[in-house]
Formats: sequence, C-alpha cells, structure tokens
Amino acid sequence: MSKDFRPWKIDEAQLLPPSVQDYVPKNHLSRLIVALVREELDLSAIAGSYTSVLGQPPFDPRMMTALLLHGYASGLYSSRRIAKAAVERADVMMIVAGDPPDFRTISEFRRRHLKALAALFVQVLKLAEKAGLVKLGHVALDGTKIKANASKHKAMSYERMKKREAELAAEVERWLKAAEAADAEEDKLYGSKRGDEMPAWVADKQQRLEKIRAAKAELEAEAKAAAAEELRRRAQAGEKRISEGRKKNGRTPAPPRQEPDGKTQRNFTDPQSRVLLTKDGYIQGYNAQACVDAEAQIIVAHSLTPSMSDQDQLVPLIDGIKDGLGRKPKEASADAGYCSEANLAALAEREISAYLATGRAKHPAQVKRKIMGPLTKAMRDKLKRAGWRSRYRLRKQIVEPVFGQIKQARGFRQFLLRGIDKVRAEWALICAAHNLTKLARAA
Repeated sequence: MSKDFRPWKIDEAQLLPPSVQDYVPKNHLSRLIVALVREELDLSAIAGSYTSVLGQPPFDPRMMTALLLHGYASGLYSSRRIAKAAVERADVMMIVAGDPPDFRTISEFRRRHLKALAALFVQVLKLAEKAGLVKLGHVALDGTKIKANASKHKAMSYERMKKREAELAAEVERWLKAAEAADAEEDKLYGSKRGDEMPAWVADKQQRLEKIRAAKAELEAEAKAAAAEELRRRAQAGEKRISEGRKKNGRTPAPPRQEPDGKTQRNFTDPQSRVLLTKDGYIQGYNAQACVDAEAQIIVAHSLTPSMSDQDQLVPLIDGIKDGLGRKPKEASADAGYCSEANLAALAEREISAYLATGRAKHPAQVKRKIMGPLTKAMRDKLKRAGWRSRYRLRKQIVEPVFGQIKQARGFRQFLLRGIDKVRAEWALICAAHNLTKLARAA
C-alpha cells in the first residue's frame, strides 16, 4: 500500500489575489519596524530634505528607512544584498510593497541621509525605555574591535614613507630628465603626439608619491600637535606645583619629539582607521564602544574610536546616557581597560557606584601589579570584600553577549563605510538595529 502525501499545489492558481503580508507572521520583526517607522519615528529630517519638484517621484522615505533598518537588524548590510532580498524574501518584499528599489538607490539613500539615520538611535532608545526595557539600575561598558573597510597591507610606516618618497621622486625625476634630453628622437617615436606625454607607469608612481607625501605631512602635523599639547600639559603641571609650594623632584624630562615615530603607520584606503591588536591578531579597524543596560541588553550609549585604549571612552559613554534619556545609571561596571583615577573620580562625582576591574586577572580583585592611586586601591578592596557576590560579575553577562549577537548572530564583522564620521554613524545604525531586535522580542 503506497503512502499518501500532502498535495503539492505548485501549479494551482489562487482564487483571491495574494498579499505579500499574508506570508509574513504577525509577530515578525519586519512588521514591528514598519509600524514604528509609520507611527512612532520622526523622519522629518529625512523627508524635509526633498524640496525639488523636478524629476521622477522618489521612493517614500519611510519605506527606505524601514528597508535599511530591517536590513541591519536581520544581518543584511550591503545595498546589493538588501536589493536582492527585496525580490526574494517575503519579509523584505512586504516592506517594499512589490516595488523594490535597486542597490544604487539604497546606497545613495544611506549616503545622503546617514547623519539623520544615525540620529534614530536616540528615538529607538526612548521607545525601548517606554516599553520598560531600560531601567538604568546597572549598566556595563565594553569595546570590540571591528575591521575597517581597508586592508592592513595598504598601510605604510613613517620611516618607510620617507624612504619610498625619495625612491619614487628619484624615479620620476630620472624620467623627466630623459624626456627633456630626447628632443631629436621624439618625432620618430611618437609621430603626431607631442612626445612628452607621461607614461601610465610614471603617472601611477606620481600619484603614489603624492599620496605618500600627503600621509607623511599628516603624521608630521599630528606629531607636532601632540608635542605642543605635551608642552602645555607640562607647563600647567609646573604652574600648579609652584602655586602649591612643592619642590620639583627628579630630572627634567626630555622635550617631546616633533617628528613622528618611525613605526607610526597611516593607511591609504581609510587613513583614519588604525592597526589594532585583537585576540586573533592585528586588524585594520576601529574600536567600537557600547554601554548596555542590564534589564534587557539594550544599548543605551555608543561611541567609536580608532585608538586601542578604552580609558577615554568611559565618561563620554556615561554622559551619553544622560543626554539620551535624561537620567544617569545607578551602577556601572567595566573591565580593567577603563580603570583609572580620573575615571573613578568622574563616576564618584556623578554619584554612580563603580565596579571597575583594577587589572587583568581571572578574578578582578586578584591583581598582582602594584596599584598606586588611592581610588584604584579602594576599588580593588571593594571588589575583594564582595568576592563572588560583587556586582562586577554582571559585566560579562550584560555587555559581552551583545557583541556576540551583533558580530556572530547577525554577521557584522566589517564596516562598509570609510572615515571616522561615517563609521560612527554606521555603528549608531548597528546599535539602533540591535535595540529594534530586543523591542521585537518584548512586543
């Protein structure tokens, strides 16, 4: 006896006209995003930029915004992949309502409205607070290194720049001199051409030389600015010492270097990115920062820096919470990268209970290095007294899973844009999309 199977009605026409919305579940993320864009989010900054009555009518900014937000929330980041999904995936087809834009339109919309799209982070954050997903009882801070849209092999050190600049300048100079000396042979070799056209290989080397000179000048300017800032800091410290009546101890420090260190590098593809050390080796990238609320892993503040150091990011992140939500958290935890006397003093000034590791160790209170600052010593004692019950233990289960969800679950491992301003805006979009996924789960 043969087995009966469910009929496969692939060739059967539907009696009623189908709606793409019928194929998307009621609680799907795409439906939430469409509802928020149509009813909650203020898109006046985007819609107001369309003032010309000439040309074909553009796509509705609400639809384009929903398309981009849903793409970022579901792991689609490139304009080509989003455009492909708009004709293949039911959830994306539902957003575009059967009228998909091409990838150039998507890319241009993101480029044109990048700043306004990044500003949606605060609006989404306030919606999460309204939904009860943000309590600000305890927040955790951390950073993750993400690749830039540039190869680390396209970088060159200052020492190598000086050497290569001389080599390229000599090569171009030799060709120019040879061209000037070949007057008699030019008519035979080049015919009706002038004979002094620059060959492609020389033009390429000339362009390379100009890029190297520009990068070298930027490094030199940065070194001079850093030296001037160091001199200003020393003078300020000396004035303070004199006003307090303290004597000067030790030797006079050597003057700061006006020239960059020979190993300082600059990337030619994305000059503002830096070579950063990760657990998997060196990458050309940025240090993306996030402050996460303990209630539902909502990102309540974000920042981005090309520096390896996390210390300078703690205060901006904490103040960013106040700027976005109008109130401050009660507690904050972070790893040893954020611990410094200045940061501990800043948290105390803001009346925020701090739980910062004082060094790298399996347990934050078991640091063997010598600790000098009084606030750092007090923090170490605080963590040691609490033991395994310390609130510091919350850090790993609050902020680290967020980076796992962004980089592993949704596959965001490299920025698409170049330049720190654009990359910061792209990171804001990523954080807003993460918060949207949390909102969808709670809905």
